[in-house]
Amino acid sequence: MIAFKEWQVVCKALAEGRQTVILRKGGIHEGREGFAWKHESFALFPTRFHAQREGVKPEDWAAFGEEELSEWQEGEVVPIQWECEVERAVTLSTWEEVEALRDLHIWTDEVIRERFDWEMKGMKGQSLHAAFVKVREICPTLKVVYQKRCHGGCRSWLELEN
Repeated sequence: MIAFKEWQVVCKALAEGRQTVILRKGGIHEGREGFAWKHESFALFPTRFHAQREGVKPEDWAAFGEEELSEWQEGEVVPIQWECEVERAVTLSTWEEVEALRDLHIWTDEVIRERFDWEMKGMKGQSLHAAFVKVREICPTLKVVYQKRCHGGCRSWLELEN
C-alpha cells in the first residue's frame, strides 16, 4: 500500500473536512526529479516529524494533543486511518494562486510562504504542488509498527506492507 506522509494534525483536519487540499514542496529524499503527485489514491501516514503547533492557524491549535509534540518512536504503532483520492492535482506558480486556497487548509501563511519560496535539489522556488482530495476512513484501521529507517526522514511517499 502506498502512503503519503503528512502532519498528524493535518491528517485530522483532512478527515474532518476542515482541509480539502494538500500543498507540498517535497522532501530532501525526493530525488533529482523533485516531488510529484505519483498516485491517484494513497493512505495518509500521520507524521509528527517537523510538526509544529505554530505552523497551523491558531484556531486549529486545539486539535494538537501532547502526542503531536514528538516524533513516533521505534516500535510504536502508527494508526493508518484514512485514505485520499486525488480529484485534481496542479502546480501553483504564483503567490496569488496559493493565497486563493487559504480557506482550504490549516497551515499559516508563513509556513506556506516558506515552502513556496524554498529551493533545493531540483525543486525550484516560487512553486507548490497542490492536490485537491477526497478522504475516506479505512476500516479496519491499519496498524504499522514505526521503523525510523522505513518511515522516518524527509520523504513524502512510503510503501507500507499490508
